[in-house]
Amino acid sequence: MIEPGRYRHFKGAEYEVIGVARHSETEEEHVVYRAVSGDGGLWVRPASMWTETVSRDGYSGPRFVRT
Repeated sequence: MIEPGRYRHFKGAEYEVIGVARHSETEEEHVVYRAVSGDGGLWVRPASMWTETVSRDGYSGPRFVRT
């Protein structure tokens, strides 16, 4: 379960999870979040992507980690 709060992306940026929403057609869960820095824009990403493990540029681990 993805809880509201602050998370760090594996590339270093920090985000605040607002909550989890469900797509009206597919019922797929999506994470609703905003950037802590910059314009603070609101974003959405499939929950399956939020929780996946990535392997890129010498890093292998979770895409987002709660801080």
